Amino acid sequence: MRGSKKVLIINAHQVFEGISSGRLNQSMVDLLSSEFGQQGYEVKHTYIEKGYDVTEEVDKHVWADVIVLQTPVYWFGSPWIYKKYVYEVFTAGMFQQKLLADDGRTREDPSKQYGTGGKMQGKKYMLSLTWNAPQAAFGDARQYLFEGKTVDDVFVSNTANYKFCGATVLPSFSCYNVVKEASVEADMARLREHLVKFVF
Repeated sequence: MRGSKKVLIINAHQVFEGISSGRLNQSMVDLLSSEFGQQGYEVKHTYIEKGYDVTEEVDKHVWADVIVLQTPVYWFGSPWIYKKYVYEVFTAGMFQQKLLADDGRTREDPSKQYGTGGKMQGKKYMLSLTWNAPQAAFGDARQYLFEGKTVDDVFVSNTANYKFCGATVLPSFSCYNVVKEASVEADMARLREHLVKFVF
């Protein structure tokens, strides 16, 4: 499949007994794998909870044209195992000079902006999230918790890692209200539409 596009799909689900078994996130991973495969992409996976090799993960990021993170939202962020993954993989990618060279600034040229030292230009990163929060909680200044912030605003600390390394951050996708009022089939249809609009 020389010349074909390549996607890395990362499953950041972490099992919480009695709360989250991971079936929904795995279903979304399966759908992502199928849709990318049908578009001719080579597909690689990482399931963080099952273990990973740090150097291999750096190389997967170098290999991929598109990286998709499929993750549940626990307490307004990805599970802690994903943060550990980022610490390990991105730090290794920095020391190996594969994901970024530095933070972009130089003493010789103070005009260079912080965050411009990445080596992942041309790559795309997309979040696919599962929330208990309803869609109405976002993008509405009248809402108590997020006060008008969008999902992408709330998750900027996640996407900034990839932007810092030079990747283009795509609009995120969310399954909302998954505990109280799940609509899996409709969510899957929306994810297909999202991929067509923003990725393919």
